[in-house]
Amino acid sequence: MDTSFDFDHVIAAIESRYCKLQPDCIVALPQHFRPMLVAKDTKLVKEGQYADKTYYIIKGCVRAYYVKDGKEITDWFAFENEFVCSIHSFFNNVPSPHYIEVLEDSLLLEISRDSAQQLSEAFHNFEALQKQVVVHTLLKLQYRVEGLLFESAHNRYQNLLAYQPDIILRVPLTHIASHLGITLETLSRIRNPKYGI
Repeated sequence: MDTSFDFDHVIAAIESRYCKLQPDCIVALPQHFRPMLVAKDTKLVKEGQYADKTYYIIKGCVRAYYVKDGKEITDWFAFENEFVCSIHSFFNNVPSPHYIEVLEDSLLLEISRDSAQQLSEAFHNFEALQKQVVVHTLLKLQYRVEGLLFESAHNRYQNLLAYQPDIILRVPLTHIASHLGITLETLSRIRNPKYGI
């Protein structure tokens, strides 16, 4: 994997998922985005770190997780055409409460808080993009909480597959089980074709 990519394709993907960007904003973006290759298992953010970067995933996937009593609890996953950052730290300039880890060799675009602020002040639709990204992330977190509160483990697993059908091929089962709030043994049972619903 190298750092070459089709910027027009990236813009089209961002506009398709989030919101339209005005032409002069699109022209300004390349000088603020830094392409980077990130190896599997790299920690983009660590607990307690002041995180002033956000990342757009061109290729790859990442997860956010907490560590509680020595146990990792996966909060969410992000894949191609999604932005990822420690929201608390990035927007409030406080230490990150969680880790963000790259799960496979990935091609990302990095943008700093300062650059995002400059773009937001110069282009109203970049500010709208930031809001859409935050809303997208918060809705994912809300769906997860609702799933944990109101849905069976089997339904949570099916919903995850509907959202990202190839997740089983890309993410270790231990992380998926943690995200679903179940044990690895329960996940294995759910995945068995003979499992009774």
